[in-house]
Amino acid sequence: MSTTALLDRPTTAPVRHLRAVNTPAAVEAPAAPAAEGAQASRALPAGTAPRGFALYVGLDEAKAAASGVSLGVLVDALRRTIAELAPSAETYATVALAPVGAGGRDVDVVRLALHEPSAVARTKQEEPEDEDPSTGGVVVDISRKRVLIDGESAAFTFKEFELLQYLVLREGRTIERTELVTSLWQGTTDDDAPGERTIDVHVRRLRAKLGRYEDIVRTVRGVGYRFDRHADVVIRYGHGTPSPDRF
Repeated sequence: MSTTALLDRPTTAPVRHLRAVNTPAAVEAPAAPAAEGAQASRALPAGTAPRGFALYVGLDEAKAAASGVSLGVLVDALRRTIAELAPSAETYATVALAPVGAGGRDVDVVRLALHEPSAVARTKQEEPEDEDPSTGGVVVDISRKRVLIDGESAAFTFKEFELLQYLVLREGRTIERTELVTSLWQGTTDDDAPGERTIDVHVRRLRAKLGRYEDIVRTVRGVGYRFDRHADVVIRYGHGTPSPDRF
């Protein structure tokens, strides 16, 4: 699938609203027996409760266009439907980026690209360990969430890796500090989220660990940061590339 250009491209297709179908009382399905309900409850891991759901949709741009829609139109229609059925529901949509030519069913490719746990577990069972003996440059291994510098694993913190990954996945685009704060510290309170200048501290620490390759993270004065294609950098995407971009 495409990169973030997909999110910004205007569509000519009309925005559609998927409307809920209310089942008439006369044909309502009978309630599940109590035993079945108890069995479903027992299936939940201890200490957990349902908080929402993820719907994986396997559909590339070409197939969507053939149906007279786009991915953005579908997302908007689903959101409108959810807002009608459950106004208090919160939604989040993200593009599933997968390597060009990735084989398998579309929905399986999407599940793997978005790191759905059972899909990842199946892949790991089939995937042999493959260490690259190359010794020069920087390897940003997105599939394994690690960075190799001159063949050695770098001690990046989780946030430092997230920051580098965010820039790498948006190659050639200048990312403002406000976007980095909003995207990388989602779900935190205002007190816990860093200020824009704190991002500069994170970037300085990131660059210090990159050593002689620190210039792969460029500063755009007065705006933010960016990553451009670099001869010393190799990006490993594995079977799928997670993306925090929203529709």
